[in-house]
Amino acid sequence: MSRRGFPLSTHRLRDFQPWSSLQVMNRNNLTSPLRNSIRSLKDRVGGGRALGDSNGNNWCAILCKTEGMIWRLYGELQASYTISSGWSFDKCPSTCSCSSVSEYLGMNQEVVIMHWACAKITASLAIPNASLLEILLDKDEYNVKHEQKVEEVRSVLRKGGENPLQGLVMIDTLQRLAIDYHFQEEIEELLHKQHMESTPTTGYPEFDLYEVSARFRLLRQEGYSVPEDVFNNFKDKEGRFKSKLSTDIKGLMALYEASQLSIKGEDMLDQAADYSAILLDGLMMNLDPRQARLVDSTLRHPHHKSLARFTARNYVRDYKGINGWVNRLQELATMDFEMVQSTHKREILQVSEWWKDRGLANELKFARNQPLKWYMWPMAILIDPSFSHQRVELTKPISLIYIIDDIFDVYGTLEELTLFTEAVNRWELAAVENLPYYMKTCFNALYDITNEIAYNIYKEHGWNPIDSLRKTWASLCNAFLAEAKWFASGQLPNAEEHLKTAVVSSGVHVVLVHMFFLLGHGITRESVNLVNDNPGIITSTATILRLWDDLGSAKDEDQGGHDGSYIDCYMKDHKGSSVNRAREQVNRMISDAWKCLNQECLSPNPFSTSFTKGSLNLARMVPLINIGVVIHNEQDNNVVHVNEEMQSIEATVRKRKATHVGKENKNLQAQAGNVISNVALAQRARRE
Repeated sequence: MSRRGFPLSTHRLRDFQPWSSLQVMNRNNLTSPLRNSIRSLKDRVGGGRALGDSNGNNWCAILCKTEGMIWRLYGELQASYTISSGWSFDKCPSTCSCSSVSEYLGMNQEVVIMHWACAKITASLAIPNASLLEILLDKDEYNVKHEQKVEEVRSVLRKGGENPLQGLVMIDTLQRLAIDYHFQEEIEELLHKQHMESTPTTGYPEFDLYEVSARFRLLRQEGYSVPEDVFNNFKDKEGRFKSKLSTDIKGLMALYEASQLSIKGEDMLDQAADYSAILLDGLMMNLDPRQARLVDSTLRHPHHKSLARFTARNYVRDYKGINGWVNRLQELATMDFEMVQSTHKREILQVSEWWKDRGLANELKFARNQPLKWYMWPMAILIDPSFSHQRVELTKPISLIYIIDDIFDVYGTLEELTLFTEAVNRWELAAVENLPYYMKTCFNALYDITNEIAYNIYKEHGWNPIDSLRKTWASLCNAFLAEAKWFASGQLPNAEEHLKTAVVSSGVHVVLVHMFFLLGHGITRESVNLVNDNPGIITSTATILRLWDDLGSAKDEDQGGHDGSYIDCYMKDHKGSSVNRAREQVNRMISDAWKCLNQECLSPNPFSTSFTKGSLNLARMVPLINIGVVIHNEQDNNVVHVNEEMQSIEATVRKRKATHVGKENKNLQAQAGNVISNVALAQRARRE
């Protein structure tokens, strides 16, 4: 893989000798329109293998050799279209009447090169009468419009931010539309100003519950340690929230949202959560359908614990036409969604190609073959479109977590699992000598992929993380082996011991350590030592994932199976406890884990903003992956939009199949269909 995440065949470029008449082309010879067209071609479609003629020549190099875009252009048309082989460079495109390339090049060089390339590509597209030049120009125009819209919204934000309340509303809207990453500097500046100018006595008017709650939530999300005392003005002499707040629907919704950022020991915020939830739930039956939908969405999916990318379209629907600046933000969000979705489609095709080339699905037929599901984790964790390379690379260790989990859970004997764990701890190729063939295959893949990732990180960021990465794999396998021994003996550990091991076996530490190094932000000896020691931001995220998973296991087992979940261990420790009581305990522990995670995200925080947000997003993604647990009804917003995302990716795979690109994506198509079918089944089960 290249450092940008695209497969390379560098020998083809090294051996390529362009025509002498084209060697004079350099960056200075290219006009701005041609450079823009080249950039548009770069952005048009995704990765794949190099394109070229039957002799191995790469015409892409001719088009953009000195423009420095060759890695991004590499094979991108193959992702969406069928490209004919057997091209010849000794003739012009059929659309040209000249007799030779030399004569063709006698025309204006810039126009000729673009015309020639577009005609060559167009002649091989599976779409009749397609004009690539028109596609490039349309794409370029769309990018220009997008940039113009970003700047327009930036101007609106700066102007609107002069009013404290309107500034809060705008920031909240940007975040809910998942376009706040464009304006992070402006958001930080506005929130810092509000934090400096506000105090519990002068900056938080007691009569406006919405403004106080919104400011509290947005500042805490940004890492400010705002005290819960700001809500004292809304309590009576007995310490209860004032009765006059009971009809302030907007304020109560904001209060409930704010309470989701509580940390341990903040009893007032716990009281606020219960108070607002009870009132809002009781008010819903008297609201109009739109208001009831908004309240229900707030209670089910508070913003802090949800992924805005999956809820943004509902926000557009529910708030459409409220005022001019909201409409502008929504227009940008619509454009942004299309561009981000295109990026995700390219990445899943890259992941699919990588997975096919590794061949593990053929070698380990007992293991899961779900690259689409594995990619969904990085897609949700790293939401900034600029992290394309990191998303593709992070999918690789995630896939190995699932494969190794299947070896421990499904296929390996206890003796084999012990040998495999020892090999991973030694981290030597010689350690696999006594392993069965399927374990050798898995270890070799783990060893090669991990070392490849470490080498690329070293080239990119100047730090070799191999010691940190291999230690995470050793810890994971040690935890898997401990659980396998428990299962083999038929003896459950106590709940505390189980959870301590389960936090490691969740694989979260492996994922977040890889993410830390792939992001490359603030890598120092101190930060590396900290991330190696399983800090609170990792353990709290892992606790949320594992306990959610155990809730799903209990439900899958009809609340009566002995699957080694925390619920089983809790019931063993507390004789006579019911499953419902055990599940209530798990829900309380998930809530406590969120409080710990909230605490870890407050400043001062030793980790970068990108790493912190990625950890939060991993926790937010958990209920969506445990899809059978979170579906409350057939209109669950988050699940519906995951469904739609899968349908879109499935459509891309079908397109590739229809254009005869190959059969390698049949499994990917089946996975997308399975995910969608699971959603439909869960929805139907709920209705019944």
